[in-house]
Order: sequence, then C-alpha cells, then structure tokens
Amino acid sequence: MVDNASTDSTLRVASSLAAAVDRVRVLHLDRKGRGLALRAAWAGSEADVVVYMDVDLSTGLDALLPLVAPLVNGHSDLSIGSRLAPGARTVRGPKRELISRAYNQLIRLLHGARFSDAQCGFKAARTGIVRPLLGQVQDDSWFFDTELLLLAEHNGLRVHEVPVDWVEDVDSRVDVIGTAWDDIRGLLRMARAKASGQARVRDLPQRPEPMAAHPDAVLDRREGGLTWQLLSFAVVGGLSTVTNLALYALLRHWWPLLTANLGALVLTTLLNTEANRRFTFAGTHTGPGRTRVHLQGLAVFGLYYLFTSAALLVLHVCAAAPSRLLELSVLLVSSGLGTAGRFLLLRRWIFKPVRPTERDL
Repeated sequence: MVDNASTDSTLRVASSLAAAVDRVRVLHLDRKGRGLALRAAWAGSEADVVVYMDVDLSTGLDALLPLVAPLVNGHSDLSIGSRLAPGARTVRGPKRELISRAYNQLIRLLHGARFSDAQCGFKAARTGIVRPLLGQVQDDSWFFDTELLLLAEHNGLRVHEVPVDWVEDVDSRVDVIGTAWDDIRGLLRMARAKASGQARVRDLPQRPEPMAAHPDAVLDRREGGLTWQLLSFAVVGGLSTVTNLALYALLRHWWPLLTANLGALVLTTLLNTEANRRFTFAGTHTGPGRTRVHLQGLAVFGLYYLFTSAALLVLHVCAAAPSRLLELSVLLVSSGLGTAGRFLLLRRWIFKPVRPTERDL
C-alpha cells in the first residue's frame, strides 16, 4: 500500500495491516500524486507483473485474473480495466459519466488511441516492459495513466482491455473538473512529444511483426496506425480548406480567378505539408528528409491545383456569370475530392510504407 502524503489516518491503518499480514508492505511518500505513487512502487518491485488498484475498491476484484493472465502468458504488455468496454457494468453519477466519456473521446480524436478508458484505477503491466516507460512518463499526478498508455501504443506495445464492474466512491476527494483540464493540457503535450520524436522510448523490447503470406500483404506499422493518420489528416485538411476558402475569397477581390486560387493554395499547401510531416506521418519514412518531402509535396500540389482550377474553368464554361457563392461551392467540392487524392499520394508515395526485407522476415 502506497500512502502519498495523506492527511487522515490512512498511514496508521495501513501500517497496522502490514504488521498483522506478512505479505503486506507500506510505502510512505511525502508528496502527493497517483503517478508518483505508482512510479515509486512499480520501480521498486521485483515481481514479473505489477498491478495496481485504487484503495477505495471501486473496481470489482473478479476482473483481477483476466487482467493479469494475458501478461503472464506473454500475449500482451499492458492490461487495463475499462468502464466503457462492452460488458462493463458501471454505477456513477451523470457528471462524472459525461466527463469521462468526453475525455476518452478526446483521446481517440487527438491521438487515435485504441483503448476505451484511460483513467480507470485498475491496471497491470509486465515489469520489464513498464520500467523503460516509467523513465519517459513526465506526469506524477492523474494524467500518469493516460501518458503511460499513449507511450505504450506509440511504441508498438500491445494493450489488453478488460471490462470491469465499477461503483463510484461518492466520498472521493478527486477534483474531477480540475483534473480533466490538466489532462487536456497533458494530451497537447503528448501530441508535441510525438511530433518531435521525444515520445520514442529507447531500449524497449519490440513485439515482432506478424508474418504475411505475400510481401504485398505486409502492412507498415505507423505511429498510431491508419486511424490516427486519417484523423490527423482530416483535422489538418479541414483547417487548410477553411483557410484556403477564406484566402481565396479575400484575394478574389483583387486578383483574377486562377491567380487567386493559386495564391491561396500555395500559402495553405506549405502549412499543410509541414503539419502532415510533423503530425500525421511523423516518423513513418526512413528515406531522404524534409527536402524530398517538400519537393514531392509540390508535385502533389501541382496536381491538386490543376484539378481545382479545372473545376472552376468548367463552371465558367457552363455558367456565363456564376455567383461568388457558387464559385466557393464548386471550389469546396473539388477541394474535398482533391484532398482525398492527396492523402492517398502522401501515404502511398511520399511516405511510402516500409516493407520488411527477406532478412527481416
């Protein structure tokens, strides 16, 4: 039992239990923070598998064996209890339910996470796997869990999820709203860490890639996978499209049709390519660096510009004097189609999947 700077009788009660039960130990810390408590306990453990649960017993212990089993047999690296997974039974108030669901949806939106519940106080890990992660996790408070899971997925580890029975402790001292705000800032910090490469953990055992019957069937392992790439590309593309339309509408007051479209596209494409390089496809290619990426990005931009310009020209051929609103609508549709094609070219050409060689297989 880890007592992290409690102000009630927790330490006294825990010490009396440790004195009465041989296999119970107490670790006292002078600073608060769930992450700090877990880091201290797990780093000092000699067990092959480490587990933690909140002391209020909100999570039913029937899920303990399903939580640990996939770690003992080597199938998974981390295991988490989930109050949101199919089969879970959860009793809690509407405010906490809403905040929890919104927060976990935000994690999936920003990071493409595949786990459903980051903050359930019921988790386990293989000790040899979690120790390198502990050195990378920066948060010592409630965001510790989320940061640990995001690092694990980012580095190709396998996270197992177990539906749990969970009953809210109505006497909890946790500031839910304040904690949620700190977690949002943590999510943004993790996004920057992924983009800069700081989220890569060295000396971490890697799970081998699955074998494929045909080389063309071998998929690349990318940061967050296709789901993350689609989400990130959609956010970047959506912001770029809005920026492009606004710039086009502004430049159209002074410049001719095609010139305004070219000027708006050049400015937004430069920002778009760099954003996708840093976020959407971060760390996915091992060939030449930024120069090649931007040269190929210019080629893709040329195709995109020809497509959107052709759409505008066709509009003016079909309609003698189209309204500005109709022009923007045609540009919006052609930009959407062009964006889909641009994603395919970025993924399959500029950031071409790295396929294993025969030696790797």
